[in-house]
Amino acid sequence: QVQLQESGPGLVNPSQTLSLTCTVSGGPITNNGYYWTWFRQPPGKGLEWIGYIAYSGSTRYSPSLESRTLISRDTSKNQFTLQLSSVTPEDTAVYYCARYGRWKYDYWGQGTQVTVSS
Repeated sequence: QVQLQESGPGLVNPSQTLSLTCTVSGGPITNNGYYWTWFRQPPGKGLEWIGYIAYSGSTRYSPSLESRTLISRDTSKNQFTLQLSSVTPEDTAVYYCARYGRWKYDYWGQGTQVTVSS
């Protein structure tokens, strides 16, 4: 059974960098065919796709966030990380990590609230 768990600070100051980690258990993130993805959901809004890091290590980001986003991984810890720079209160959201494979998002983390405020 694959499990994903987000972790990171719940409060970030404006203009700083938001950093979240997703720890994966139940299988290596290098398994062929899977894409390890970040989403967020601001209060009162829909789910927004941020980007992914693939099993190969390649990355792809949402065009609207690409200039501020970096997704990386630590295969020795079976983790992947989201960094979002120059945050503003508009980046306040619940952030989720998920696995995409075989044409669907099949496993999700429980989500973690991040508030951007001074």
